[in-house]
Amino acid sequence: MRRSHVTTVSLLVALALAACTNAKDVLEPSAITPPATSTQTLPATSTAGAPATTAAPVTSAQSAAILSKTRLQIAPIVGASVEAATPLTAELQTRARQRGITLAGSADQTVTHVLKGYFSTMSEGADITVIYVWDIYDPAGNRLHRINGQQKAPSVNSGASAGGDSWKGVSPATMQTIADQTIDQFAAWLGGKAG
Repeated sequence: MRRSHVTTVSLLVALALAACTNAKDVLEPSAITPPATSTQTLPATSTAGAPATTAAPVTSAQSAAILSKTRLQIAPIVGASVEAATPLTAELQTRARQRGITLAGSADQTVTHVLKGYFSTMSEGADITVIYVWDIYDPAGNRLHRINGQQKAPSVNSGASAGGDSWKGVSPATMQTIADQTIDQFAAWLGGKAG
């Protein structure tokens, strides 16, 4: 009975996140001071989960060219606490720069893509699962792609869920992992569109 309850709650949370359009209680990423960045640029790679949309394979040079022309705006993050969103946003910035993706502010008129994230948590015993959905929009507001997933990790604060705020149990490393996976999937999706 307990397992079916957890499954039902998981499905409801995923559905709620998928339908989320409310921008209440969001964190504006530009309010966070960006971390010192590395100047190292890693070549873009394609992941196995990215669907191929062209007949010809994309070379790493083509992918790098696409990524270098991308100007990504990170929209306010919905659902995550400021404490949880801070390492997420910092790692999004770092990973994007490593991939050769230029980040743009909300006033930038040359934005090519907007990334908007919706987050929720679920406590399962001593573990916390972060459920996330990222929508990728064009500058006109048309949704182009969706990235979603979940990251399960041990809670860093065993009493966090008892107080009603399970975000206190989410480690910075968990949020950084989500950021890395997000940018990697975004880059793979862009690379798959080449041609």
